[in-house]
Amino acid sequence: MRILSSSRFLVVYSGLLTLCFTFTVASGMLSGQPGQNSTFGVITARRINIIEPDGTVRLTLSNRADFPGAWYHKQESARPDRREAAGLLFMSEEGSEQGGLIWGAEQLPDGSIQNHCHLSFDQYEENQVLAVDAGQEAKQKFSLITMVDQGEYPIVEKQQAEARIAKLPEGQRDAAWQEFFGAHRHDVPRLRLGRFRDGSSGLSLCDGSGKTRLRLIVQNDGKSTFQFLDDNGKVESEFDGQKR
Repeated sequence: MRILSSSRFLVVYSGLLTLCFTFTVASGMLSGQPGQNSTFGVITARRINIIEPDGTVRLTLSNRADFPGAWYHKQESARPDRREAAGLLFMSEEGSEQGGLIWGAEQLPDGSIQNHCHLSFDQYEENQVLAVDAGQEAKQKFSLITMVDQGEYPIVEKQQAEARIAKLPEGQRDAAWQEFFGAHRHDVPRLRLGRFRDGSSGLSLCDGSGKTRLRLIVQNDGKSTFQFLDDNGKVESEFDGQKR
């Protein structure tokens, strides 16, 4: 019993405990260092950020509640409107948003269905130029591919305008946005292909100003129409598929 109470034993015992603790902590830190491989069976998380060695976020996988805001040059700005779906967000080498994939589906208390899936790819530091959408709102179903043109300005200019216009009286906001987009090209439609909410399917092709110039439509009852339109949107010629 005297050895257990000696000061030398206590010093040795304390030293051994310290070494064991240090080894355990170091082992845990080493397993999480870059370049170390780990294998997991199931990972449960609310949000996962995939980063480069310098910390730049390149991909985010998130639930609905923690979905990220807008990213521009590694800076994230709030987007409370992005709390309606879970999904993926793609980022460029500079840490700016580059597109994403979101989805959501639920049955509302009245029994109606709300279902949607959206995949988009952005122009460099701008808004989306290619999108694939599918969904259902009540009994209306749709599945579409759209292509649009964007302007040659960084999307941060739109974010700055949004912050500025939000401070204006409500009656002045529409005019301010018209002035902004009058000088900033934005979401100019070029192609729309798909199955629409009314049950028809079709293809629309637009010119560089966004005006529809060619349209192919097949109605739900089988009637088909092929139309050429002029600069004012008036049908110049039309083929209805009927024998002449």
